[in-house]
Amino acid sequence: MTDTTLNHDINHDAHHDEHPRLLKNPLKWAARWVFTTNHKDIGTLYLWLALIMFFVGGAMAMIIRAELFQPGARIVDPELFNQMTTLHGLIMVFGVVMPAMTGLANWQIPMMIGAPDMALPRLNNWSFWILPFAFAILISTLFMSGPAPDFGWTFYAPLSTVYGPPSTDFMVVSIHLLGLSSILGAINIIATIINLRAPGMTWMRMPMFVWTWLITAFLLLAVMPVLAGCVTMVLADRHFGTSFFNPAGGGDPILFQHLFWFFGHPEVYILILPAFGVVSEVIPTFSRKRLFGYHFMVYATVAIAAVSFIVWAHHMFTTGMPIAGELFFMYLTMLVAVPTGVKVFNWVTTMFRGSITFETPMLFALGFLVMFTIGGFSGVMLSLAPADYQYQDTYFVVAHFHYVLVPGSIFGIMAAVYYWLPKWTGHMYNETLGKLHFWLSAIFLNVTFFPMHFLGLAGMPRRIPDYALQFADFNQIASIGAFIFGLSQIIFLVVIVRCILKGKPAGDKPWDGAEGLEWDLPSPPPYHTWMTPPSPALIIDREAEAG
Repeated sequence: MTDTTLNHDINHDAHHDEHPRLLKNPLKWAARWVFTTNHKDIGTLYLWLALIMFFVGGAMAMIIRAELFQPGARIVDPELFNQMTTLHGLIMVFGVVMPAMTGLANWQIPMMIGAPDMALPRLNNWSFWILPFAFAILISTLFMSGPAPDFGWTFYAPLSTVYGPPSTDFMVVSIHLLGLSSILGAINIIATIINLRAPGMTWMRMPMFVWTWLITAFLLLAVMPVLAGCVTMVLADRHFGTSFFNPAGGGDPILFQHLFWFFGHPEVYILILPAFGVVSEVIPTFSRKRLFGYHFMVYATVAIAAVSFIVWAHHMFTTGMPIAGELFFMYLTMLVAVPTGVKVFNWVTTMFRGSITFETPMLFALGFLVMFTIGGFSGVMLSLAPADYQYQDTYFVVAHFHYVLVPGSIFGIMAAVYYWLPKWTGHMYNETLGKLHFWLSAIFLNVTFFPMHFLGLAGMPRRIPDYALQFADFNQIASIGAFIFGLSQIIFLVVIVRCILKGKPAGDKPWDGAEGLEWDLPSPPPYHTWMTPPSPALIIDREAEAG
């Protein structure tokens, strides 16, 4: 019998003393974490894995920036530099943002919709435990006799097929496992949201975080099989005599780019949409207002997801695409700015005349709003096909990508952790340390990545271990900013550990403006929650509010 079945079969409240065995995990020590099917435990495992990989990927970024601190430096070999750029990208995308967002989904979605657990708890356990093995395989390539993958995180053919080292095969297996984990997690999230909502939790009463994750899960189901097919074709070209991407055998390396970016562009929204959901929870709470234009926020999220499938070739303007194709993808790419602008407008309008306070979650949400918008502006520049000939494969693209993903996804995750940590642990974090973490991160993120716009406009290519003297000053500024930004993340770890071990009691509702079912639970929530569905009176009627 699964945990979910057990939850449905018990007719008493989870908080009642008659059932103390339901207040905590019956398993002890290692067995609890290995065999657990509880959504909170699995969410915690995802979040700790993401934090560990955050520091691993960050250490690789430090090696990259140390090498680029001045021209002519040989701190590491160019070959190791290329390996660091490849693994840094793969780990940050697949090892940090995606597991962290899935961990947030595991923790919050059942509590937010009044469900006792995830719909498929054993599948949930499996989807997590695939990940440590996948990353062990990926990182093990650093310790093999040949080099680790060294062709960039996009592993373009023929770099990965003809010229890729033997360790490329291990990378392919790792990506297959990561994709399998994502597909299983997406199936579980969709099944949970569709089938386990509490009575009265209609579609238009769901929190925005739940909406964004539902749409993200469908994106994952649509694009992860495409990535799996693409890496399988890489493996076939390398070992089975096929020529999918080899012109000598009738193949086409441009086909690889079409397949990869058909996955890769929706993947950007897979990384960012859950952060949209987090910000849509945090800003109303600390503005003491309901989210402005809830219906339009839902429709805008659906529109962003739909358009993301038909703009992939804006990464390929310089590959010899016909003019008609360039115009098609250019106009559709600019169209993405419309639903994204709706979201930004609604967040700003939510704050308008609100009773705003600036606790750490709100600071990270505001940092997200300002700096993600900067990334959006540079995205509009990149969407222009004639201009993209100058920007392509320069540090301008690096700057744009990091302005979208660091203040976007990473700041969204940090806002979520600070926002829900008191609920998860029952303790308040140290607000002074939290604000110090935010200001150091926000300031030195800009010191790191803003100069890269100028480097790119001046013509500095990306993914090079050495450069001309004319680029030295901005690279030194970026490297100094990167080191301080990286070291400031240690404060984040300290805040989390201090909160868990000795934070002050948080209370069931630590934030005055917080609304939603999760805030009606004790802090920390019992091991099993919503054993009986919450009263429909507790569910916020967003339809009435929108009307």
